[in-house]
Amino acid sequence: MMDLREALQRGADPEELERAVLPATYKAAYLRAEDVDMFGDATDRDVRKSLVVGEVPMPEIAPDEVLVAVMASAVNYNSVWSAMFLPVPTFAFLKQFARQGGWAARHDLPHHVIGSDGAGVIVRVGSGVRRWKVGDEVVIHPSQVDDQEAGTHDDGMLGENQRAWGFETNFGSMAEYTVARASQLIPKPRHLTWEEAASNTLCATTVYRMLVGKHGARLKQGDVVLIWGAAGGLGTYAVQMVKNGGGIPIGVVSSPRKAETLRELGCDFVIDRTEIGLDGDVAADPDAVIRLGKRLGSRIRELVGRDPDIVFEHTGRATFGVSVFVVRRGGVVVTCGSSSGYQHSYDNRYLWMKLKSIIGSHGANLQEAVDCTRLIADGSIKPVLSEVYRLDGAADACRRVQLNEHVGKIGILCLAPSAGLGVSDPALRDRLGGNALTPTIQ
Repeated sequence: MMDLREALQRGADPEELERAVLPATYKAAYLRAEDVDMFGDATDRDVRKSLVVGEVPMPEIAPDEVLVAVMASAVNYNSVWSAMFLPVPTFAFLKQFARQGGWAARHDLPHHVIGSDGAGVIVRVGSGVRRWKVGDEVVIHPSQVDDQEAGTHDDGMLGENQRAWGFETNFGSMAEYTVARASQLIPKPRHLTWEEAASNTLCATTVYRMLVGKHGARLKQGDVVLIWGAAGGLGTYAVQMVKNGGGIPIGVVSSPRKAETLRELGCDFVIDRTEIGLDGDVAADPDAVIRLGKRLGSRIRELVGRDPDIVFEHTGRATFGVSVFVVRRGGVVVTCGSSSGYQHSYDNRYLWMKLKSIIGSHGANLQEAVDCTRLIADGSIKPVLSEVYRLDGAADACRRVQLNEHVGKIGILCLAPSAGLGVSDPALRDRLGGNALTPTIQ
């Protein structure tokens, strides 16, 4: 019988892919339920100790799902949280999902395949899938929604059963194969390589909702936007979207190397954390937070002449109090995460007396993801990859993100045999700038 891996790597047509036999197992990066207490009280929960790469059973797909051969994936901080078993082990999410019964029961397993970024080729479709077929090249939007919930039809992120795919569901993308609902699929941008396309699906769409979409901060021309962690996966997209929208990005970084990356992306102003004395856990001292906020505010006014209209937050505990203090009167702090800790404190006087707003933002709905991907497909938004690992090195790649040693995104090659493959429109790639369209930092 035809080998599916070989057929994929030589670009077999859809009929051949359908005839090829699915393997009984596949290679994946996964966590084991038996390991959830392995770190105890350890200060450093080194994800290289918990993340395993090996064979797992091939799941059956539901009628509204597809099986995608993953050519490439990428690392997000939710995979780091998963591998640290914080704030709770993700096996709790899988058990909760499984209690719905039916097809959801498959997700409650003693292993959890993680990963929320992916690009690849559809190799099987469920009986209820109408708009997609075997052989389609796709990227996978990581918000899994329940189309039978009323809230979903207002905004996909409002349904109580909305889940982060590969974090709150099993069969994620850091693997040779992954399972996704048809409502998660978007055509792959034709000018991008597999690893470039895979690096956008979570971070870029999250940033789009936070800054551009109607549910976020509603960025407008001339807005000054302070971006924490501006050289990271979320931050590099935030810089680009602020620039595209006519705003003025101010990026905060932790090293000269990261500052140079931002300048290459066109960031107007860059602040090194050491300039303002942000080192260690100042969040525990309310007076220190205000002192730090005053230093940062003074520096921002030196650069642009006024306080920021929007603060782009995802670092959490270490910066949140400063963000609330420093944003202008009537300004907005928009937050999607807490990589430095999720228990925040801030001085509420500066929120209510200066009429500021805090907007919580999570993922993106499918329309926002499609709109964002359109920007990527026409070259307006560029992926930023600092490193690419093979699947066997997934734990090392996650460790780099855990230690904040990366710039932009870190890609993971799954079934793609090497980097640089997957471009289906070379002429478009050349027109958009060739290999220079993706800043790759060594």
